[in-house]
Amino acid sequence: MKLHFLSPLLILLLAAVIVLKKFSSFVVLLLLCLFLYFCNILWVEPLRHRWKLQSQGIMGPQPSFLYGNVPEMQKIQSAGTKAGNHGEFIAHDYTSTLFPYFEQWRKEYGPLYTYSTGNKQHLYVNHPDLVREMNQSITLELGKPSYVTKRLAPMLGNGILRSNGHIWAQQRKIVAPEFFMDKVKGMMGLMVETAQPLMRKWEASIEAQGGVVAEIRVEEDLRSVSADVISRACFGSSYFRGKEIFSKLRILQKTIANQSVLFGVPNFGFLPTKKQKEIRSLEKEIEQLIWEAIKERGQECSEVSLSEKDLLQLILESAVNDHHVGKDSSKSFIVDNCKNIYFAGHESTAVAASWCLMLLALHPEWQARVREEVAQVCQDGVVDADSLPKMKTVTMVIHEALRLYPPAAFVSREALEETQIGHIIVPKGVCLWTLIPTLHRDSEIWGLDSNEFKPERFVNGVSNACKVPQAYVPFGLGPRLCLGRNFAMVQLKVVLCLIISKFSFSLSPSYRHCPAYRMIVEPGQGVQILIQSCKQG
Repeated sequence: MKLHFLSPLLILLLAAVIVLKKFSSFVVLLLLCLFLYFCNILWVEPLRHRWKLQSQGIMGPQPSFLYGNVPEMQKIQSAGTKAGNHGEFIAHDYTSTLFPYFEQWRKEYGPLYTYSTGNKQHLYVNHPDLVREMNQSITLELGKPSYVTKRLAPMLGNGILRSNGHIWAQQRKIVAPEFFMDKVKGMMGLMVETAQPLMRKWEASIEAQGGVVAEIRVEEDLRSVSADVISRACFGSSYFRGKEIFSKLRILQKTIANQSVLFGVPNFGFLPTKKQKEIRSLEKEIEQLIWEAIKERGQECSEVSLSEKDLLQLILESAVNDHHVGKDSSKSFIVDNCKNIYFAGHESTAVAASWCLMLLALHPEWQARVREEVAQVCQDGVVDADSLPKMKTVTMVIHEALRLYPPAAFVSREALEETQIGHIIVPKGVCLWTLIPTLHRDSEIWGLDSNEFKPERFVNGVSNACKVPQAYVPFGLGPRLCLGRNFAMVQLKVVLCLIISKFSFSLSPSYRHCPAYRMIVEPGQGVQILIQSCKQG
């Protein structure tokens, strides 16, 4: 035990003794219990976790009292470069800019180390063998970190993205079947229909800008398409009905993202800040809008047969009929899961599509290959379920884009009970972090060209693309693998095939490469492309 751990406690204890002499024995006992309670939470428990990890040979940066390694993280972050770049000199490795502290510690301590933020001890896990162990684990004892999900509660409630244990398992049982591949294939016609207005909008932009080339900023248009698909496929309503919900969710996402969800420093303030009041107000507005949509949808579906019921109707019925939910909590159960599906169902897919277009704009040869494939496998140019398995080239492009730019930057878990991962015993309460973009760029796994855009590495599928296939985790890992991955992959194929079959495009000179972490990794200043009709290209 080192002196810098003891000194603050000795000072606090001495001050407590002086003050307590003036109070009655009952008050003294009460205050002493509170003092010991906070000492245990803020000092003893984190230190015990750290010693347990260090006894297994896991080292890391030395923490400060109360704040852990947060001051060092903030110092390293502020010193990081934030300049964008563009054109052919785009560097795809952004981890040293967005998460410089993780990269600095990884170089110093290797792919397995420990650090702390406030009273939370963390285990950074980017060793491929341990990631494989986590991928193959089926335990419910690894859940979402409570301190992170608490900050995301206004956005996600206690829905499937945030819940743990049996509550999570119950929600997944209800939601997952709607995203099985046979159901997703049945949505392809809807996806094609929903994307057609985007094609017409971009064609009109070309005409409006001279009839040859138009500059388009793609991300908001792609968000609109993705939001419309998830609304109509799962909730039976168009994007225009839910436009206000999506707009407010986007504002709420940006507001929450301005707070650091990674540092986890205890907040002892009792009065809500202006930012917290803004978040609560948005949360209430979104919940009210969703509940109104739910009631309206419930009336529409009152006479619908079982085979025609959409996801929202199934959630309604499951919440009412399931004795684990109960009538009192059924409203929050429904609203929370709707928020999760609204957010996860369109935001990540739209961002992934934006990154795909950015990469394809840099590599017109891959546009040509996808265009040729669409002409060959899609009869009369129609993208349908029969052509889906034949889309090898566009699948390779999407896999490579998700390797270089996975929307989810982390796999984060908390040991809800003491858990073993490989040879490591993880104490209860320790949070585990796997930095996905670093794992996806490990040259020992992917080769010396790991920072290059080379879709051909997936020509024989994910299992043959690298030395450790379990290290490819754009949709997460283990039992909490993203249940919407089939939906996202099919939608990406549909949208990309339609765009590439109609347009050729390159990056606009106004594009600035600036990945930003806002709960997901997105283009910080948007993606601007120059498009022209393929008939003119």
